[in-house]
Amino acid sequence: MIKKLLFVLFFIPSVCAFAQDADFFKPDSVRRKLKATKILTTLNIDGLLNEQEWNLAQLSPQFIQIEPYQGKAPSYETQVKVLYNQKYLYFGIISKDPLGKKAIRATDFIRDFDFTKHDLVSLSFDAFNDKRNAMAFATNAYGVQRDLLAFDDLYYDIDWDGLWEVRTSRTDSGWVAEIAIPWKTLRYPKKTDTLQSWGFNIYRNRRLTNEISAFSPFPRVFSATHMDYAGELTNLQPPPPTTNIRLQPYVLTSYDHYSNFGPAVKAQSTHFKVGGDLKWAINPNSILDLTAHTDFAQADADLQVNNITRFSVFFPEKRQFFLENASLFGFGVNQATDGSGGTMRYQPFFSRNIGLDDNGNPIPIVGGGRFVYRSSNLNYGAIVMRQGSDNDLPGTNFFVGRVSENLGSQNRIGALVSVKNQPGGSNVETTVDGFFRLGASNSLNAILTQSVTTNTGKKGFGGVMQFIRSSNHYKIWWTESVITKDFDPQLGFVSRKDIIGTTPGMNYYYRGNLLPFKSILRAFEPGFLPELYYTASTGKFAEMDLPVWPIWLNFQSGAFFGYSVTPIRQHLTDVFQPLNISIAPGDYNYLMHEVYLSTDPSKILNLVMDYKTGTYFNGRISSGDWKLQFAPIPNISITGEFNRNHFEGVGEQKTTESVNLYILQGRFALNPRVQLTGIYQKNSLNKEDNYNIRLSWEFLPLSYVYLIYNRGVAGVANNFTVQPQTEDHIIAKISYLQQF
Repeated sequence: MIKKLLFVLFFIPSVCAFAQDADFFKPDSVRRKLKATKILTTLNIDGLLNEQEWNLAQLSPQFIQIEPYQGKAPSYETQVKVLYNQKYLYFGIISKDPLGKKAIRATDFIRDFDFTKHDLVSLSFDAFNDKRNAMAFATNAYGVQRDLLAFDDLYYDIDWDGLWEVRTSRTDSGWVAEIAIPWKTLRYPKKTDTLQSWGFNIYRNRRLTNEISAFSPFPRVFSATHMDYAGELTNLQPPPPTTNIRLQPYVLTSYDHYSNFGPAVKAQSTHFKVGGDLKWAINPNSILDLTAHTDFAQADADLQVNNITRFSVFFPEKRQFFLENASLFGFGVNQATDGSGGTMRYQPFFSRNIGLDDNGNPIPIVGGGRFVYRSSNLNYGAIVMRQGSDNDLPGTNFFVGRVSENLGSQNRIGALVSVKNQPGGSNVETTVDGFFRLGASNSLNAILTQSVTTNTGKKGFGGVMQFIRSSNHYKIWWTESVITKDFDPQLGFVSRKDIIGTTPGMNYYYRGNLLPFKSILRAFEPGFLPELYYTASTGKFAEMDLPVWPIWLNFQSGAFFGYSVTPIRQHLTDVFQPLNISIAPGDYNYLMHEVYLSTDPSKILNLVMDYKTGTYFNGRISSGDWKLQFAPIPNISITGEFNRNHFEGVGEQKTTESVNLYILQGRFALNPRVQLTGIYQKNSLNKEDNYNIRLSWEFLPLSYVYLIYNRGVAGVANNFTVQPQTEDHIIAKISYLQQF
C-alpha cells in the first residue's frame, strides 16, 4: 500500500511536468568560435593588459545570458582575448560594470572558493573534443584561483590544483583578469604542424545581481563544463607534449606535548620527516603519481557533526594526493545539493579508508603510487599504497584497480576491484557500474558490488540504481538500493547496511508570469522527496520519510527560503543511540517541521539557518544549526556556527537535555598567497575543545611554507578530580614544487 501511494504521488506531478520543457534546448549545430593569436614574446602577468600584443588579439562575440533570463543579451558586457606563445596560453578577460569596484563581491581568499559568493569568470577546455571531459580554471576579481576536472558534467575533481598564474585589476568601469596557463598544465592531442581547435566555454557571474552569462549558451540546469554545449577555441598550435614531471619534496619538523595521558604516553617528543610526491605526465593520456612518507599536516581539520539520524555521516576527503583523479576512482551515488537522489550514499572506493582511522586520526603512510590513463574511449588506473603499523593496527597493503569504457557519446560502463590486505586475511570488493544518458534530459546510473572478507568468510552485496530526468522546469528521480547485512566494503563507504531503499522524488522549477515580485524572486521550487526502507535480511519495514517542501523560494540575490513538513515512521529492531540517548526497539510515528534559509551569501553578513522541530520517536526535539559569516573585506572572513539539539522526554529514560556544538572559523589574508586560518570547535557531547591554526605562504606557485598549531582538550565527564587530557602539536613544513 505504501509503495502504491508513493507511485501515485510521484508520477502524477511528473507526468504534468513533462509537457512543459520549451526552454531546454539542444546544442547548436554551428558552434561559436573564438580565435587565438600567436605571439613571439612573453607577457608580464599583472592584470593590466597594457602590452601592445593584446591589441593583436581578436575580441570574443557577445556573451549570452544563462541566469536569470536564459537566451537574452547580458546586462553587463564581457570581452575575452586569447594569445599564446611556445610556453603559455594567455587570456585577457574584461568584465565591464558601470558601478566599477562598488559592484564587486568576494567573501574570502580561499583557493577553490565558493562560486556562489564571488564575482568570477571561469574557463572550460575540452582539448580532445570528446564532449565529455573538461579542465576548468576560474578566478574571482581579486585573483583567487579555483580549478577542477569535470567528467560528463557528473563527476568532478574539485580539489585538483593546476599550475597556472592569474593577476587582476579593479577599476571604476569593472575588473580585468590576465591569465597565463602553461601548456604543460593542459592536456591535448599530440599533433605536429597542425592547427588545433578545442571545445571551449567561458562564463561570468556578476554577483551583485547574480547574473550569469556565457560565451556559448547552455541550459541553466547544466554547468559550463557540460561540453556538449561548448563553443570552439580555434587557431591553436601548441608545442608537442614533452616530458612533464612535477616534483614536490617536503621537509617537516614537529613538536608534540601530551598532558594527563598516563605513563604509557610520552609527555613530549620532537620529530623530523622528509618525503614528497612526484607526478609524471608520461603522455597526454597517462599520468603516474608516486608518494613517499606521505604527509597531510596542512589538510583542513574535519568539522564535527552531531548526527541524530540512522545514517552514517560522510566526511569529505581533504588530502591533496587522494583528491586528484578522485572522479575516476571515487564514483558513487549520493544526494545532490538540491536534495535529489535520496539520503542513501554508496561509494565503492573511499580514500579516507587509507591513512586515517575510524575517528579521522592519521595513520602513517609509507608510500605508494597511482597510475591513470584517460582517453575518449577508455579510462583505467590503479592505486597501490602501503600503510604502516600504528598502535594496535598492523601494517596494511591497499590495491585499487579501475577501468571504464565510454560507449557512444554519453554512456559508460566500468569495473573496480579493491583489496585491503592485513595479516590474517583480506577484504576484497568487486564492482561493475554503468552510466547512461538516455537523451539530453535523462540519465541512468547503476553500481553493483560484492564484498568478500577472507578471514571471516562473509560475503555481501551492495547495489544502487538511480534514474534522473532534468530540465529547466523540473527534476525527477528514482533511486533503488539494496545493501545486505554482511556487506562490508572496507575500502568504500555506505551510509546504511542491511537495507532495501526506494527513494523517488521531484523538484519543480517555476519562473512563469504568476510568480510575484520578480525583481526579488527568481523561482518557486516546491518538492516532494519520499524515502522508504525495508530490512534486507528480514524483508520487514524499517523506515519511511515523506518530506514535502510546499515552499521553496529562490531569490534574485542568491538567498533562499524553504519550509517542509515530514511524516516519519520508524521500526527499530535494536537500541538506537543518537547523541548517547538510548531509544528502545519498537514502532514510532512522528512529525517534523523544518525551516531552511539563507540570506545573500555574497554580502558582508550572511546567515544560514536549518531548524527542525516536532515529535521525535517517543518525545520531542528542537534541532537547529545557525551559521553566520562576517566578511567586511575579502581579506577577512569570520564564520561562527552554533548547532543545538534539545531533546524532551526522548528514549528509555525520557531524557530531557541539550547537546551543543560550537564552531568558529577565521581566515585572515594579506593576499591570496599569504593567509592565516583557524578553527575552534567545542562539543558538549564529548566535552572536547579543539584548535587548529595554520599560517601558509605560497612563495611560488604551489610551493608553500606552513606553520601549524593543533590543540585538543578532552574533558572527563562526572569526575572533576581528574585533570582534562590535553595534547599540543606544533608543525613547520616547507614544500617546493618544480616542474620539468
